[in-house]
Amino acid sequence: MLKQNLIRVMLAASVSAGLATNAHAATFIPNDPAFPDIRITEYMYKPGVSPGEFVQFTNLGTTAVNMSGWSEDDATGTPGVHSLSGLGTLQPGQSGILAQASQSAFDSAWSIPSSVPYVVENGTDNLGSADTIFLFDGNNIVDELVYGSGTGPKASAVAAVPGSASVIGTNDWAGWVLLTAGQDGAYKSNGGTGDIGSPGFSSFATPVPLPAAAWLLISGLGGLVPAMRRRRAAVQVAQA
Repeated sequence: MLKQNLIRVMLAASVSAGLATNAHAATFIPNDPAFPDIRITEYMYKPGVSPGEFVQFTNLGTTAVNMSGWSEDDATGTPGVHSLSGLGTLQPGQSGILAQASQSAFDSAWSIPSSVPYVVENGTDNLGSADTIFLFDGNNIVDELVYGSGTGPKASAVAAVPGSASVIGTNDWAGWVLLTAGQDGAYKSNGGTGDIGSPGFSSFATPVPLPAAAWLLISGLGGLVPAMRRRRAAVQVAQA
């Protein structure tokens, strides 16, 4: 902790002295306890038939996090490029999505309700096959994922997720895996004929119990995967 504090002091001094460049103004410290537990939990850099690329952020902590002032960048590592303020407040276990497509098109393709927090990527700097996803809280890098070089999954038309909880927040792309339909709530978009992913949900989030009456209602609404997603939507609404 002392080392981390020393790093922050040195960085702050550098910025105040005008030594910072247009690159990110903070050093990424994996799973830094000084920051909220919002983490990158899923991404797809090249959609096949679904509307657009996406990055998912999940609150893996135990307290709600107001996303005002948070942002993402995947081009220059600059805070504020893609605002995440529109995600509102992410409750514990709740996921938010940043995607290229309009929310209505994305929600329709992936059969997720509009209650899932969502923001549109306000730029043309698409995720490439080799890129870095930066998650900022203000000017601080909370999470970072360099992908596309070395050993790791190619998230084209299939979303990638951490292969284990120990990989989350460590910037270890080799530890990420591609989803398969039926794994951890993953399914095919476009009514079962499209890309594979699980936007709006992370299997690493702590599940929140649902009242029995609500579960009985949801369980009668259709197949297993649609029911699972409606159950998660109900939990998110209950948490808001």
